Amino acid sequence: MQYQYIAVSVKNKKSRGLINAENKAEAIARLQDEGLTALNLMSSAEKTAAPKSIWDVEIGTSDIHKAKVPKKRLLAMMHQMGIMMKAGVSLSMAMGVLIDGEKDKKIKRILNEINDDLYTGTPISAAMAKFRAFPEITVNIIQSGEANGRLDTAFERCVVILEKEIALSGKVKGAMGYPIFLMVLTLFLMIVMNVVVLPNFASVFNQFGAKLPALTIAVMSFSNFLTNSWYLILLVIFVLVFTFIILKKKSQRFSTAMDWLLLKIPGIGQLLRQSYIARFCRIMSSLVEAGVDIVRALEISRDVIPNRFFKQQLTQVVADVKVGSSINASVAKFAIFDSLLVSMIQVGEESGMLFETLDKMASLYEEQTDEATKKFTAALEPAMTIIIAVVVGTVVISIVMPMFGMYSVVSGG
Repeated sequence: MQYQYIAVSVKNKKSRGLINAENKAEAIARLQDEGLTALNLMSSAEKTAAPKSIWDVEIGTSDIHKAKVPKKRLLAMMHQMGIMMKAGVSLSMAMGVLIDGEKDKKIKRILNEINDDLYTGTPISAAMAKFRAFPEITVNIIQSGEANGRLDTAFERCVVILEKEIALSGKVKGAMGYPIFLMVLTLFLMIVMNVVVLPNFASVFNQFGAKLPALTIAVMSFSNFLTNSWYLILLVIFVLVFTFIILKKKSQRFSTAMDWLLLKIPGIGQLLRQSYIARFCRIMSSLVEAGVDIVRALEISRDVIPNRFFKQQLTQVVADVKVGSSINASVAKFAIFDSLLVSMIQVGEESGMLFETLDKMASLYEEQTDEATKKFTAALEPAMTIIIAVVVGTVVISIVMPMFGMYSVVSGG
């Protein structure tokens, strides 16, 4: 019987092939005689009969290469690898531990393919670079760790970056989530008051023939519009949102203009600018410390910034540095970078301590982002409360005012 095998040699070289044997035990013994250890062994009959897993059908190689992994899951993987590398565990054994402990089938397939590449002599950074799951900064730091023989330190650097990224993103999302919640709540109250409450009072006012004040008429008209034309409102909102999304994706000029406008919004703009600078400094410091070329470090740091306007400024900085300009002289041209950052980058470049300087600036801007988030949330709460009070108060007053007229009618009758 013919068996298809995947085996590894004593030098950790992986090989595939076919071998003839009476049974699996004999096939394994023959491979051992050739100095090979079987990793996978399947007869031709088993291969033909074996049904395809749903994962094999739905998730092809291309899908796996494009798949994303949550940052928290990636952090756990980097942390495990860093601990094992520091303990002196071999790379192949460490990967085996990750694979055995992984429950997510998608991530397990990614790790298995990386492990297969390792057996063929491919560096782990090159194997990881094939997958979208691993950010470019992670791949470059690990590649630097391979070059200087300090993979343990490289994985630890990746852990620090991911921890900071997760913390910073959480703060910004938290600051953005609260006003969105309050806006949705306000909109919900407006709809309930205008669609459910006001129509009931409108019928009462009509029965008594009370003279309605201008405010009540205006509120009632708005209520009638919402009740009778809600589908038109939804259609307009859908068209506007759809058009915005398409323009944001297809038009770079529109997207850049919107991102510039976002940075100009009071409170939110400053918060986002500080978070972007913190991210830029943190990633630059990690890449410089890892020994990545300055231009390459700038390009990677630029690419992780989601704001296109900010990214446009950094693209010009990269272009300037490529032709010999210093980083501080280039960033000084753009108002988005404050004078403190420019001065500190200059100190770092002139003293040869760019990594330390950027690391300190990253911590400073992270603290400022945290403070700005707290201030923004604290200022927003009373502001949104006032808006909700005005909306509800206007509706209540528009209901109460005609009641005095109705009382006069009833008393006069």
